[in-house]
Amino acid sequence: MKKKGKIIVTITIGLAMLALSTVMFMQFKLVNETDITSIENMREEELREELANWKEKYNEANEQLTEKSKTLEEYREQEATDAESEALVQEELERVNLLLGKTDVEGEGVTITLKDVVNEEGDYLIITSDMLNKLVNELKLAGAEAISINEQRIINISDIVTINESLIFINQQRIFAPYVVKVIGDSNYLESSLIGKDGEIYNLQRQGYDISIDKSNRIQIPKYEQEINSKYIEEE
Repeated sequence: MKKKGKIIVTITIGLAMLALSTVMFMQFKLVNETDITSIENMREEELREELANWKEKYNEANEQLTEKSKTLEEYREQEATDAESEALVQEELERVNLLLGKTDVEGEGVTITLKDVVNEEGDYLIITSDMLNKLVNELKLAGAEAISINEQRIINISDIVTINESLIFINQQRIFAPYVVKVIGDSNYLESSLIGKDGEIYNLQRQGYDISIDKSNRIQIPKYEQEINSKYIEEE
């Protein structure tokens, strides 16, 4: 549809240019067709009448030239406006996709690695979906701008659930330990929020879980791969 519109604008401008050239040719033709010898032989009254007719034709041609020039300028302005509007729409679309998590992103942040572990007493400590959900919520409160777990992008409709008591799924995809959580945001603030007293990592480490956190200036997080559909939301 966009390509077709550009073709129509191009054809229209071409036709306007052709009309403009035709009007200019008419002016030259009017001058060339004027017989100087005939003018010399005309009586004063006839000469005035012929001059008036020629002037009228010239004015008509000049009006057409002005009109076609104006039309051509309008087409040019419209084409520029269409290109400007297209750029604004594209920019807005990119911004919406960014907010929805439908774009690969990169930036400063932290990487958190959580591992299942057997403690000194022989107890098997496993990371649960509840722990991951609490961690994600804490990261959002700490200003995280993008989050992924094992390359699964976390957005508002993402689900982190346990099935059959031990299998963890994110976005309907099975994930396995170790769980690598990538976060884009203020790395210093994110780290202090997590390892500070009562932070989620602080609490889990005190319970004996094997968890590490690393800061980086270049965290890469993939886009959300599934379709975003709504069944019940409608525009008012």
